[in-house]
Amino acid sequence: MFYKVVKNSIRFILSLIYRVEIQGKENIPMEGKSIVCSNHFNLLDPVFIGTCLPRKINYMAKEELFSNKIFALILNKLGVFPVKRGGADISAIKTALKILKNEEVFGIFPEGTRSKTGEMLEAKPGLAMIAIKSQSSIIPVAIIGNYKPFSKIKIIIDKPINFSDYYDQKISIEEYQQLSQSVLEHIKKLMN
Repeated sequence: MFYKVVKNSIRFILSLIYRVEIQGKENIPMEGKSIVCSNHFNLLDPVFIGTCLPRKINYMAKEELFSNKIFALILNKLGVFPVKRGGADISAIKTALKILKNEEVFGIFPEGTRSKTGEMLEAKPGLAMIAIKSQSSIIPVAIIGNYKPFSKIKIIIDKPINFSDYYDQKISIEEYQQLSQSVLEHIKKLMN
């Protein structure tokens, strides 16, 4: 209930400030587990994706956002959980896998952080690792826009990708990284 109220309120506010165009909403499955992943240039990226898609998205976010107890409580109520950056955070990975095991939607930015230059960064291995370990499909999302007030923000949702060929294989960190990068390259193509 809290999530829906916040989502609808924020969607209304954003509609007053931005012109949002969504393509491919039909590519979001209405039930079952899936991973939504996107490029990440702005703090508003997860807000736009979360308000534009029909299902609740549980995101991981840098642990620094959880330093304020009240803000941490709000984030938790919205399905956001902390991740320690700079290495593999086993606790965050387990939380993501649990979300997917519960047939929910998990949101992740493959780069692991925002790009401050406007150019995409290199993908981290986590996206492919979580997708393969949970046997979940990945829904690539491209966000196009500069977030200047009254500008157009375009969100393109593509058909799901899966790595089912790798479900029963032993995979190295380098291979996970390459698979994650392939999804990021796919998102790059959606942006052009």
